[in-house]
Amino acid sequence: MPEFKEHEPGTFCYAELVSSDPKASSEFYMEMFGWGRNDQDMGEVGIYTQFERGGAVTAAQYQLPAEQASAGVPSHWGQYVSVSDVDELTGKARDLGGEILMGPFDVADYGRMTVVKDPQGAVINLWQSKANNGVGLLDEPGSMCWNELMTSDTDGAGKFYTNLFGWTTETMEMGEAGLYTMWTRGEGNRPGGGMIAIPTDKGPIPPHWLLYFAVEDPAASLAQAEKLGGQAIVPVTDIPNAGSFAVIQDPVGAVFGIYKGNQ
Repeated sequence: MPEFKEHEPGTFCYAELVSSDPKASSEFYMEMFGWGRNDQDMGEVGIYTQFERGGAVTAAQYQLPAEQASAGVPSHWGQYVSVSDVDELTGKARDLGGEILMGPFDVADYGRMTVVKDPQGAVINLWQSKANNGVGLLDEPGSMCWNELMTSDTDGAGKFYTNLFGWTTETMEMGEAGLYTMWTRGEGNRPGGGMIAIPTDKGPIPPHWLLYFAVEDPAASLAQAEKLGGQAIVPVTDIPNAGSFAVIQDPVGAVFGIYKGNQ
């Protein structure tokens, strides 16, 4: 089980659940993925939880702030991309048409971050690590394995992210789903994530980044999620020559995906 000590700039490095009910969501994910937990008392901010598997950090969680809840912000998974200079990338994101929602600012001695809304409306976090390098596991069962942008304008989003992070793109035909874009970044050419257009027949879905966790058996994991109070948004679906996935809403309303690739 390889453990990540650092994350190359331009790669996804961390996942953080902002939960309206941390007790309920922690019980769900700990049972779902076999996670342990490490709680830190952050004073007025409340308890910050890092989830762990085999001693390695897999994700984190904190209470949805009251002002966000009153403004109608739902529970959600935030996703972070590693950057070498968050101040420089913040300016670059702004120049490319992104909106800076917060930052850049220091998070104690853990790192420095900015929250960015891309020109289509999807939100992504930039993270320059210090004491917190990010998750310790990737692509293993119960850990982050994929990050997928669903957007209203794939051409516009493609230009924004390739210019911001230096990603390269590769497209493939997905039949009725249309073109799928793979983001690639890094010397090992590990895919940085994917992008697909929001289906026009699915109602008013806002642009967003969707987080996926690796599982050993998507059907069994979906059944377990439903038993624990989650519900299927997308049932288990096969991807030809790739694997299978499902999309789930957890008991507090946050949405995530599960995935198993073909061996």
